[in-house]
Amino acid sequence: MKGLKYLFPYLGMTEHSTIGKLYIFPYSFETDSMKSLKTKNSLLLLCLPMLFLQAQGELKSVAGYSPNIGSMVYMLEDLKERITEQVKDLDQTQTDFQYDGDANSIGALIMHLVSTESYYQVATLEGREWTAEEMESLGVAGELNSKVNNMLKGEPIGYYLDLWDEVRAKTLAGLKTKDDAWFASNIEEGLNYRYIWYHVMEHSANHMGQIGTIMNRLPK
Repeated sequence: MKGLKYLFPYLGMTEHSTIGKLYIFPYSFETDSMKSLKTKNSLLLLCLPMLFLQAQGELKSVAGYSPNIGSMVYMLEDLKERITEQVKDLDQTQTDFQYDGDANSIGALIMHLVSTESYYQVATLEGREWTAEEMESLGVAGELNSKVNNMLKGEPIGYYLDLWDEVRAKTLAGLKTKDDAWFASNIEEGLNYRYIWYHVMEHSANHMGQIGTIMNRLPK
């Protein structure tokens, strides 16, 4: 099997990556009043999200999985449920809608999520590549482009959601057989299973925002 970092080079981040680093006030010319204001504003920004959340959710480990895997399962399932709720009532025109010639349809984006999860599922949980049959049925949207968007026109939203349900069921069954020691171990140098599934999760979050943007641009 080809290395995952070869196929997906963005997974090869190292400790030298600048992801997540914020450089605020890098210079030392702040006055005391500026420092005080910055502290007060920081506290306000920290507290505001809690005022709006109103205890809407509790991120916890799902029963039946080892603790760290269970927490990842919670996030994967939460995102899937939220995306499904967004799109489940779309008609065919809305499912296939592209706001310009280079844009992706919602149907294509859901299929892309299915393809991505299936790829990492068989690679990490089964240690293999897609079969020819899986490549044909699930790999069609591994990469998104105008050709893929045109190929996927005409399928109802339920088609994509049903495929996602099938792939997710296999993911959950596979993760139940693993433990946190496996989750923290490397599939290859510099890349562990936990990071791969983090990527699957944040990939869904990224496209959830894209789907929301398309939803806002659907013809009224």
